Formats: sequence, C-alpha cells, structure tokens
Amino acid sequence: MSKKSNVLAKIASGSLVLQILVGIVAGILLAVFSETTALQVAFLGSLFVGALKAIAPILVFVLVASSIANQKIGAQSNIRPIISLYLVGTFAAALTAVVMSFAFPTALTLVTEAQGTNPPQGIGEVLNTLLFKMVDNPVNALVTGNYIGILVWAAGLGFALHNASDSTKQVLHDVSHGVTFMVKFVIRLAPIGIFGLVANTIAQTGFEALAGYAQLLAVLLGSMLFIALVVNPLIVFLKIGRNPYPLVLTCLRESGVTAFFTRSSAANIPVNMALCERLELHEDTYSVSIPLGATINMGGAAITITVLTLAAAHTIGIQVDMLTALLLSIVASISACGASGVAGGSLLLIPLACSLFGISNDVAMQVVAVGFIIGVVQDSAETALNSSTDVIFTAAACEAADTNME
Repeated sequence: MSKKSNVLAKIASGSLVLQILVGIVAGILLAVFSETTALQVAFLGSLFVGALKAIAPILVFVLVASSIANQKIGAQSNIRPIISLYLVGTFAAALTAVVMSFAFPTALTLVTEAQGTNPPQGIGEVLNTLLFKMVDNPVNALVTGNYIGILVWAAGLGFALHNASDSTKQVLHDVSHGVTFMVKFVIRLAPIGIFGLVANTIAQTGFEALAGYAQLLAVLLGSMLFIALVVNPLIVFLKIGRNPYPLVLTCLRESGVTAFFTRSSAANIPVNMALCERLELHEDTYSVSIPLGATINMGGAAITITVLTLAAAHTIGIQVDMLTALLLSIVASISACGASGVAGGSLLLIPLACSLFGISNDVAMQVVAVGFIIGVVQDSAETALNSSTDVIFTAAACEAADTNME
C-alpha cells in the first residue's frame, strides 16, 4: 500500500507539462495502432473538459467577488492597462493576418454549405448581444458559462460586500480557496484527459480532410505563430523593458498546450488562474483579467476572421486595397472581442466581415463551412494563442506596475 502511495505522490508532484506530453504521444500511438480503442477512450477527454467547464464559472464568480470584497482601499488592480494590452494585441493580430494574406493569397474551393448557422447581421448585433449578456440572470450565467454576466454579478456582489464584517469577508475568502483547491485537483488530471482528446481527434479525422487546405492552414498558423513568438514578445518587452521570452514560453507551454487540446477558452480559465498563482501575480488582478481575457482578448479569432475573409475575396477575384484592409482589421478586432457572445464563435463572424466587400451571404457561409473542416487545427491553435496571451499580458501589466512602485 505504501509503495502505491509513493508512486501516486511522485506522479502528483511531477512535471505536469511532461506528463501532458506523454499523454499526447500515447494518444497518437493508440489512434494509429487501434482506432477502435482510441474511440472508446474518448470519454476521458470529454470528462476532463466537462470538469473544467463545470468548475470554471464557479471559480470565476467566487474569486472575483472575494477579491473585490477583500481588496484594500487604494490597492492597484492593473485592469485598465491589461485591457489596453488586450485591445492592442487583438488589433496587431488582425493587421498581421492582413499582411500574411497579401503575401500568400489563398483561393478556396467552395463546394459545401454550412448547415444550421445564423451569423450576426452587423457589429451592432454583436455588441447588443454582449450588452444583454451583462444583465443575464446570474444563475443562468453560471449554468451557461456566460462570463460577461458572471463578471458583472460577481463584481456587484464584491462591491456590495466590500464594507461587510471581517468574518463575512473571511468566509468568502475561504470559499475561494476551497474552489481553487478543487481546480488544482482537476488540472492534475490533464494528462489523462488530453490522452483521450488526442486519441479521439486523430481516430476520427486522421487529418486527411486538411490536405486540400494546406496553404490556408499555413497562412493561419503562420500568422498565429508570428503573433505568439514575435508580436506578443515585442509588446511585452515595451511594457516591462526586459527579455520577454522566458515569460512568453512559460505561458505557451503551460497554458497554450492545454488550451490547444481542450479547444475552449472557458475550460482553460482554471488552468490560467493556477498558472498566475504560480507566477505569483496579484490575485486581485488575475481573478478579473483572466475571465475577461477569455471574453475579449481574441487575437486568434481576429486572425481567423481576417484570413478567411480575404481568402474569400481572392477566390472570387475582388481586389482589396490597403485602406479597405485596414478597415477590415478594425472590424475583425471589434467582432473578435464579441466572438464569445455569438453561438459558433469566430467562424460565424466571417459573413459579417465579408459584407465589407459585398460578398454574398451564400458564399460567406461556404467559407464558414471550410472553417469547420479545418477547425480541428485552426480552432485549437486559435484557442492556444488566445488563452496563453491572457496570462502573458496579465503578467506583463503586473510586473510593470510592481516596477513603477519600486
């Protein structure tokens, strides 16, 4: 019994990233050698993602309320500079996608149609959806994972309890730590969950369908890599004035890898909060900035919208000038910030961007269908970029604030 306990203790204290890599390799091998078995273990991935999605809304609500209620008067939360970094990063991503699309123009074979999709008809509809998300019933917000609504209600409760008795604040603080402990337990199961996700993905797709869209994927992934490894580090360097790569690579490794396989910014919120705690960031800051980033920090979505829209324009022979491309970048950035408020995410915002060029909705929805075909890679990379950037910008703002206070 003691030997088993020692083995479990070693596993629990071992490198989570290394264990995840083992899970990835094991999932690939299982899918290659036994497709049937790979499909049977898919439930492990579903259980892991389900657990993360279940705990994330409660974690956000309790942490935000506790942080605001227990915040000392005059304390810095650094939220404003983080929001600025989010917006700058998203716009830079859209501009990068424009440059990459001009450098490597891509033509699509539009032969399919997306079924059962209802894209928004304008930016006003996107923003309107977000506003109504803010006043959603708090219970419904928790059940549906509406993080805008969760943030609003948690902040309201936090401010209401700011002048409560110390014992009340301590109870809220203790509850937040209890939920955090549960999150840490779920995260330790990541290697098993990712093993199931990888095995299922490869067994079902085999990636054959992606071969016909190799250039489109190359432009998308190239843009995302450029943002992750060049633009984001440059923004961080300008913010903190030192080598940004240790921070950037840590976030990509410990947040991006998990987000790549869960393909859910919401599911990755607990992972990001645990990473922020390990980086010793201010809880008052990251408890708000991380769920907020999962909602509005959408550089990957801006890239997807821009690249696929310009691919549609190139396919039907529309010449796009730089001024129009700049306008597209602005529209893609604003739309990306509202992507989480629209069923279907960034892909369903492509028709909105296509309308800038007079591209018909029928053609635009065929482009959306192409997006779903390559989504097994595109959506994974997009989520990895979005989620890891949340921690990168939060850490940069916290470090800059600490430096200024010294």
